[in-house]
Amino acid sequence: MGIISWIILGLLAGAIAKFLLPGRDPGGFIGTTIIGVAGAFIGGWISARWLDHPVAKNFYDGATWASAIGGALVLLIAYRILFGNSRS
Repeated sequence: MGIISWIILGLLAGAIAKFLLPGRDPGGFIGTTIIGVAGAFIGGWISARWLDHPVAKNFYDGATWASAIGGALVLLIAYRILFGNSRS
């Protein structure tokens, strides 16, 4: 996948993660993209390292999407644990 594909995957994965875990989080278009791309990297690393299932470099692979969304969810949960209700 090229860099544009990673950005699109990150944007969509971040949006899906925010949909699954509603609330006030760092946001906007750029924040969602950053959380999604970082989540894709973290999810891919977790999948390859501990689940012994390397993620394919294919945009339409289900494991790629699942790991990206899972990684974005992990980042959103970590953000809420660390910063709590500081965005009142």
